[in-house]
Amino acid sequence: MNYRHIYHAGNFADVFKHATLALIVRHLTLKDKSFCVLDTHAGVGAYDLGSEQALKTGEFRDGIGRVLASPECPPSLSPYLDVVRDLNPGTGGALRRYPGSPLLARALMRPCDRLVLAELHPEDAESLAALFRHDRRVSVQRMDGYAAVKAFLPPPERRGLILVDPPFEERDEAQRLADALKAVHRRFATGITMLWYPIKDRAPVAAFHDALEASGIRSLLIAELLIRADDDPGRLNGCGLALVNAPWTLPGALAGFLPFLCRTLGRDPGARWRVDRLVGE
Repeated sequence: MNYRHIYHAGNFADVFKHATLALIVRHLTLKDKSFCVLDTHAGVGAYDLGSEQALKTGEFRDGIGRVLASPECPPSLSPYLDVVRDLNPGTGGALRRYPGSPLLARALMRPCDRLVLAELHPEDAESLAALFRHDRRVSVQRMDGYAAVKAFLPPPERRGLILVDPPFEERDEAQRLADALKAVHRRFATGITMLWYPIKDRAPVAAFHDALEASGIRSLLIAELLIRADDDPGRLNGCGLALVNAPWTLPGALAGFLPFLCRTLGRDPGARWRVDRLVGE
C-alpha cells in the first residue's frame, strides 16, 4: 500500500514489461473474437513525468528516454513505442507523460475487447477510475489484486491476458506470485498469464523458478533483462517475466528487441538477457 510507481515510471523495467505486454495484446487482436485483459496491480494508468516524484528519481531518463533517443530501435518495439509517442504529441520528442499498463493495453485493444483493472491504493484507484470514466469497456475495482484473480476469472470471453505485477513490498511476495499463477491456471487454463518479478541477486530468483516448476503448469516461458550483474541484493539489477501460454511468436520477438535493450540500457559488463523455456509443452 505504500508503493507509488510514479517514482519509477518509464524505467528499464517498465520498458521491458510494457514492450512485451504490447506484443501480447497485439497478438490477441489478430483473431476476430473479443478478449479480456485483467491487470491485478494497475496503478494510476498514466504518469506525469514532469511531476516532483518522477523528477526526483529521473529513472525514466535512463529507461524510455534512452530508447526513444536511439536511432536503431527494433521493429518489434513499435507497438509499444507508438503508444508512448501518441501520448506525447507536439512535444518535439520531449517526454511529458508515460502510459502505465492499463493505458497501454487499452490503446492497443479494440472496441469489442474488455479491460478489468484492480488497484488497492485508494488514491491510485481514484485516479485510475477518473482516467477511464467515459470508457464502458473498462472496469476499475478498488481491491487486492490477488483477490481479483478469484473474482474475475474465467472471463466470459474465454480469451485473454492476466498481468500480475505486484510491488514486492512483502517478504513472501514471490510465493504469493507463484500461488497466484496456480489460481489463474485453475480458473483459466487457456489464458495467457504474465508475471513480473524483480532481480536483485540470483538466489531468490532461483527459488521462485523452483516454485513455478513445482506448480505442474506446462508451457512456462522465462524472459529476463539485467542491466547489471545480479550480485547485489540492495538494488534492482534486472527483472523478469514468467509467461504461461505465451504466443508462439513471442520468443522470437523478445529475442529481437532484448539485445537492443541490453546494449541501450545496460550499466556494466554484467548486463545480459535470456529467453528460455522453464517448463516445456
